[in-house]
Amino acid sequence: MKVKFLILFFLISYNQILLSQTCCSGGVPLSNNIGLPFLEKGASQIGVFYDYNNLNTLNEGERKLNDNSRKRITNSILLNFSYNFTDRFLVEGLLSWVNQQREISQSGNVNFEETKGLGDGVFLFRYLFLNQQKQSLSFGLGGKIPIGSTKEVNKQGILLNADLQPGSNAFDFIFTSTYSTSLQFRKSMSFILRSTYRNTGVNSEYLGITEYEFGDEFQGFIGVSDRFLVGKELVDVSLLFKYRNATSDKLNNNIVANTGGNWVFFNPSVSFQILPSVNFSTRIDVPIYSKVTGLQLTPTFRINTGFSIQILRQKEIKVF
Repeated sequence: MKVKFLILFFLISYNQILLSQTCCSGGVPLSNNIGLPFLEKGASQIGVFYDYNNLNTLNEGERKLNDNSRKRITNSILLNFSYNFTDRFLVEGLLSWVNQQREISQSGNVNFEETKGLGDGVFLFRYLFLNQQKQSLSFGLGGKIPIGSTKEVNKQGILLNADLQPGSNAFDFIFTSTYSTSLQFRKSMSFILRSTYRNTGVNSEYLGITEYEFGDEFQGFIGVSDRFLVGKELVDVSLLFKYRNATSDKLNNNIVANTGGNWVFFNPSVSFQILPSVNFSTRIDVPIYSKVTGLQLTPTFRINTGFSIQILRQKEIKVF
């Protein structure tokens, strides 16, 4: 019995050390990829996106360290879908497949870990509360569904720490809101406010014997969007700033060191129609400020690109 206890104690300690060394703002970008536009009653949408997140910047608090011994890359394939029950009410879902890679170089030795598989999903009900000619306001309510794996192990057969698992084994509560209004001096330009709050649940089976909870997350967006005629094509451009706050993770209700923080990103995007019913878009995240708790890897850059398809009830084609 003592031997089993010592083994379990070692596993918890080992994973705790890994967590304190490598926790960061990586992982599957679920909260960052919801919010398909409202369409007419009976219409539906499908979106397929690729998300690449490169984390090669080591921070201690606000200070960037001259240390490139650690790198984290997350590749995600995201499938969005929605159905409009009315012009103002829709249901939206998101599924994910994720590949996560972590590399740590120390004294000439390289430790490389990689996981891949089905990630968690999101299910939301969204309502267009205000829909006037010059402004709109919508709200969304739902959650993250734990369908991804949390049992991935390394080459030695040791269970990998929580932030490298494709899934979380926890239900999260998600609330979203979006407000936009057209500007008087240019009718095609809109001012945008958007927010997403995620209240995380607890994985009560972490390592089979303990509890783990990722930190709650808030993301706020502010900026403008506009439409331009480039040649014969209409191109939509948005210039947003994103603020992200994440509270520290918890292990058995105790704060996990080197997790949580605050980030500000410049978030430009461009989209245009490639077929009558298909829209292509690309968005990048460029970090301009970060203040992390303790020592953490933070994003160096992020790219999200893909396309979405509208399917109208009458099988008509509608431009985004």
